[in-house]
Amino acid sequence: MSNEVARVAMPAQNPKVRRGNFSEVALGYTEEMALEEAGRCLNCRKPQCVLGCPVEVDIPGFIGKIKERDFDGAAKNLKSKNSLPAICGRVCPQESQCEAQCILLKAKKEPIAVGRLERFIADWEMARGVEMPPKPESKGKKVAVLGAGPAGLTAAGDLAKAGYEVKIFESLHVPGGVLMYGIPEFRLPKAIVQKEIDYIKALGVDVECNVIGGKTLLVDDLFEMGYQAVFIGTGAGLPYFMNNPGENLTGVYSANEFLTRSNLMKAYNFPDSLTPIKMGKKVAVIGGGNVAMDAARTALRLGAEESWIIYRRTAAEMPARAEEVEHAEEEGVGFKMLTSPVEFLGNEDMVLTSMRCQKYELGEPDDSGRRRPVPIEGAIEEIPIDTVVIAIGQGANALITGTTPGLDITKYGNIVADEATGQTSREGVFAGGDIVTGAATVILAMGAGKLAARAIDEFLSK
Repeated sequence: MSNEVARVAMPAQNPKVRRGNFSEVALGYTEEMALEEAGRCLNCRKPQCVLGCPVEVDIPGFIGKIKERDFDGAAKNLKSKNSLPAICGRVCPQESQCEAQCILLKAKKEPIAVGRLERFIADWEMARGVEMPPKPESKGKKVAVLGAGPAGLTAAGDLAKAGYEVKIFESLHVPGGVLMYGIPEFRLPKAIVQKEIDYIKALGVDVECNVIGGKTLLVDDLFEMGYQAVFIGTGAGLPYFMNNPGENLTGVYSANEFLTRSNLMKAYNFPDSLTPIKMGKKVAVIGGGNVAMDAARTALRLGAEESWIIYRRTAAEMPARAEEVEHAEEEGVGFKMLTSPVEFLGNEDMVLTSMRCQKYELGEPDDSGRRRPVPIEGAIEEIPIDTVVIAIGQGANALITGTTPGLDITKYGNIVADEATGQTSREGVFAGGDIVTGAATVILAMGAGKLAARAIDEFLSK
């Protein structure tokens, strides 16, 4: 099939319908669509797309199997490198990684839809039953993993495949980390996440929940329990606030609380689920990343009449994926740019009623490479609002770093770890994902887990 054929669009729910439900927005490729899209691949002699994948997926290999209608072979190819393909196919920013390296893009054509094909194969396999790899010979050594998010799950899965006895300790009551509490159902169905976790468990990984690393269980305790190596993948779950007056008013949420209530605790299904969520009619989400888009789109589904993104730069500087911004706009989310709140106002009952916002213009680029927002003197406006969600980022919780002697950290509280191995300043202790890098993407956390698993294998093999 000629690569002149346009990239196959992803079927999706109608925006007017989907803004009223939590069902998945993107509906996935049919078999015919997958075959058509796979047919656009050029089978490059030196495929650059693989270099753009943090988990080293053999992209031309699995797409080649799709072309041959060997979907089972494509699934085996995918799973040999990626233990969570149904998740990656949905939330991985392929447009800035593997697809950004596609030779078609360099020829000013649309790149191969790698993520959509990955999702198709992963869903195809799930629908027919996942085939487990051969059980490896045991190496007789134990590894502990703190955190059951994408980094921890990936490290645990790879170590289990290598023959280690692996146990994950997770602080929440269900494993999955940000995959469960942070990403909405309409982008990543929790049933999909659970099936991927079940696969990791089927590899032989044990998971114990309700264990808080650094509090109920210390890193030193793990070595005393007979574990010969520890991987820390606890993420960055500490929300950042703006420290504006009125931030403690009822109606002001951190994105962490707002999304955790809705996603993990299923507040959207109240009262059938036990967790409620107070939702106003006019909602403002502060920030311009994927988390902000998730919160703004969730607010509409929870009954908000208006949902606004408030961002202090312009759309060109927003870090959110273009696809997420497009979906938000289609669903009716509004965007108020070059604006940021400086004070939240409330009534005598300490309930939010409005916010005072500063208007900005763009100046010279800052350290991030984006143009710096510069306040316009005297340009202040008051906006009536009854719910605010602050989505300006999150950092590392100090529970583990504060209770593990000899563990070096950065000035931001992140663990210092070797980029290629995850090795920390403590022998036998490795770390990866957001606890090291700060808040980043699911796939980068998975890549760190994979590199650390390889390094742990080398460490324990000496």
